[in-house]
Amino acid sequence: MLSSLPVSDLLDAFSSPDPTPGGGSAAALMGALGASLLAMVAGLPKTKTGAPEERSALDDARADLLRVRKTLVDLVDRDAAAYDLVVAAFKRPKSTDEEKAARSAAIQDAMRVATEVPVETFRACAEAVEAARVVAEHGNPSAKSDVAVGVHALQAALMGAAFNVEINIGSLKDAALVDRLTAALREAQARAAAASQPIYVLAGIADLQKLVGARLGGHGRFPED
Repeated sequence: MLSSLPVSDLLDAFSSPDPTPGGGSAAALMGALGASLLAMVAGLPKTKTGAPEERSALDDARADLLRVRKTLVDLVDRDAAAYDLVVAAFKRPKSTDEEKAARSAAIQDAMRVATEVPVETFRACAEAVEAARVVAEHGNPSAKSDVAVGVHALQAALMGAAFNVEINIGSLKDAALVDRLTAALREAQARAAAASQPIYVLAGIADLQKLVGARLGGHGRFPED
């Protein structure tokens, strides 16, 4: 399993010429890393003001983040397995009409799995962003850079998962399935967007970005912005 490899071996697996692990697994891994950083901040002894209510909220957020991290770690392996399923389906024989029909059905089933897995990654990352809002509001202000890195990792994971959904969903012939998966993405995106908007102010990341911009001699914007 990819998730049980040492870091160096895992990076070797990603950089190998083999098609798996690929972008979908990388998106899940980035999400797991972001959730881990945010869980660390939630677990720090010091909160923003020291109020008991903050400790309780952060403990709940940490539990949610660790649960989501476990899901995302599983998705690292599941995404690679989904690609292998697609490859196996396309290699099925197609000499007779029966074989062609069976092959076509296998391809559709494999593409369904290959699309559903990054949808799950997207939804898990959206859950982590919701927990990140609590961490941003109540966490130790000295860890604002950790919150910033964690949130940006989740945002990259969300986009990576969306890319992998889009590359596969066009192959699905079941219109109802496409509509269901699209609705799931939009619902998760709406929740993530609502949670992420206040994070930059609550955690002081907006001020940190201004300092970075001044340090870089610009406005804190990067090419992808």
